Amino acid sequence: MLVLSRKKDESIVINNDITIVVVEIRGDKVRLGVEAPKEVPVHRREVFEAIARGEPLDAAALAPPEAAGDAASPPEPRPPATDAIP
Repeated sequence: MLVLSRKKDESIVINNDITIVVVEIRGDKVRLGVEAPKEVPVHRREVFEAIARGEPLDAAALAPPEAAGDAASPPEPRPPATDAIP
């Protein structure tokens, strides 16, 4: 596993078309933004595992865990991929 240190508003790039940005650091939680082509699925691990098990997902399962009572603004929508590599 590659371990990197980043500060707020710093990012890492994966495979030229996926960018992970540190959006916010609040206590022991870090909010990350993911910019990826629409064809690349991006899920939190618990959602990914539920999908892999074939479990039906409801709206509560898809909401971020901190959504209840989180007054922060929602994440920005992903921009369309313009430089995706086939």
